Amino acid sequence: MRISKLALGAVFTLISCERKQDVKAFLDGAEAELLALSNEQGRAAWVQATYITPDSEALAAAATERQIQAAARLAKEAAKFDETAVDAESARKLRLLKTGLTLAAPADPKKSAELTQITTRMEGTYGKGKYCRKENDCLDLGQLSKIIAESRDPKELTEAWTGWHSIAPPIKADFARYVELANEGAKELGFADTGAMWRSKYDMPPDDFAKEVDRLWEQVKPLYLSLHAYARKKLAEKYGEQVVDPKGPIPAHLLGNMWAQSWDNLYPMLAPANGDPGYDLTKILQARKATAVDMTKFAESFYVSLGFAPLPKTFWERSMLTKPRDRDVVCHASAWDVDNVDDVRIKMCIEPTSEDFYTIYHELGHNYYQRAYNQKPFLFRDGANDGFHEAIGDTIQLSMTPDYLKQIGLIATVPDVSKDTGILLRRALEKVAFLPFGLMIDQWRWKVFSGEIKPGNYNTAWWELRQKYQGVKAPVARAANDFDPGAKYHVPGGVPYTRYFLAHILQFQFHRALALKAGCDFKTTPLHRCSIYNNKAAGKAYQDMLALGISKPWPEALEILTGKREMDATAILDYFAPLKKWLDEQNGGAPAGW
Repeated sequence: MRISKLALGAVFTLISCERKQDVKAFLDGAEAELLALSNEQGRAAWVQATYITPDSEALAAAATERQIQAAARLAKEAAKFDETAVDAESARKLRLLKTGLTLAAPADPKKSAELTQITTRMEGTYGKGKYCRKENDCLDLGQLSKIIAESRDPKELTEAWTGWHSIAPPIKADFARYVELANEGAKELGFADTGAMWRSKYDMPPDDFAKEVDRLWEQVKPLYLSLHAYARKKLAEKYGEQVVDPKGPIPAHLLGNMWAQSWDNLYPMLAPANGDPGYDLTKILQARKATAVDMTKFAESFYVSLGFAPLPKTFWERSMLTKPRDRDVVCHASAWDVDNVDDVRIKMCIEPTSEDFYTIYHELGHNYYQRAYNQKPFLFRDGANDGFHEAIGDTIQLSMTPDYLKQIGLIATVPDVSKDTGILLRRALEKVAFLPFGLMIDQWRWKVFSGEIKPGNYNTAWWELRQKYQGVKAPVARAANDFDPGAKYHVPGGVPYTRYFLAHILQFQFHRALALKAGCDFKTTPLHRCSIYNNKAAGKAYQDMLALGISKPWPEALEILTGKREMDATAILDYFAPLKKWLDEQNGGAPAGW
């Protein structure tokens, strides 16, 4: 029997409509299931992080296993609709289902259970980590970090550094097995490995994203080299050329941070002659006996000044703002959206310090982003990319100028322009120093996931990359069985890290765009002195971008705020231009690099 073309068309139309209805039903079901599992896992993970016990770890592992199994299953089911013509919103949701995983569980239930047990155990081992100098004399990360930040005794610094890194070797075998299982799950979803899966999330092919990261690094590298050369010169003067080679990499334990990822604790040693701005924020907070709640209220008030709503009552009731005395917790600062609507929280062990004061503004940036997109469909309740999420609060930090600190009553007078070099140097020691570290962690993991770096070479490759990008080296010889990557939370925690590198690019790009919207005239006010505090126009522009969530590709979200669709590091160069000139003068033509 012959069927007319008209009849065939009707059949295909009917099939197409049925397939579209199938897609809608699938996506509706997937979003409802994932929302319920996300809420369950969020609550279990919160308890596990704030009450570290074998029971809480087991419960968190079980909830995490259910979530990642469902996410992996739904990702595979989404692939069945690859050839179905659907509307743009459904197409994006299908794509996000396939690329939204950080960890893909293998289909084998035993392997899936093993993977979640391993991830929970690694985080628990890290959270409970302590270095014991002798019996009943044990130091946790906070105490060891304080030594690294404040001591200038090389022997004491070496002990603190090696002490903390000694907690990581027990994680190594678990990590190697985690890589095997995670890769198996990623391959089942059609990715080459977990690293390729991570890189696929950025609305471009994985290899193109790797090239984009390289492009951004090349833009900012000259500024980093100038800062590194200056810091190395001053450290060589302090410790002697036998300790710090004036032409080589800097020993990591001398840079004021456990991972040498930021160097702002060295500011007193590196400051210019007129670098004292006339105030010490840590001393001010301590003199005022500022509580964790006081400090968090300051941060909330900034966002409210831009037109954001105050935090909900539950935030204050459910957040962990101080370290409990009666139990082990993960003190690493983090922001939480437990019910994916309005149960936002932060988890920190806040101390009255400048560092923690700024960190709170960062964490609340996550919470305000989460609230901005909480009316979107569940699959769109996320940042435009993960770099955006990390950049939101950091952008606000760039507006925490001396003028702002005076406006909120923390300082009495604003330092004059002669103090700008010192203010910029302090910020560069935090922000610019971080850039290569933010880049290299995932450079290492991508190579681990691809198999280029084998378990026997984990530590050697780690230090090769740290020297290549950061120009730092280990303070003492490292053995093959050491696992220094495991001494950084994000590695045992399985948290991708390139997001932080992107955030350090994006925050300056956002700041420059917001400063313009707030009416800042760069001819009379340099970018580093612009603040958007209390400016509703800038706040509205920010909220318009945040409200998109991940419903559109990130270039569209970027364009709403900045007018550009490409990430651009020139805003960092603009911000630090006066400092770059000063650094090069101080270095006096001495060789940069190592």
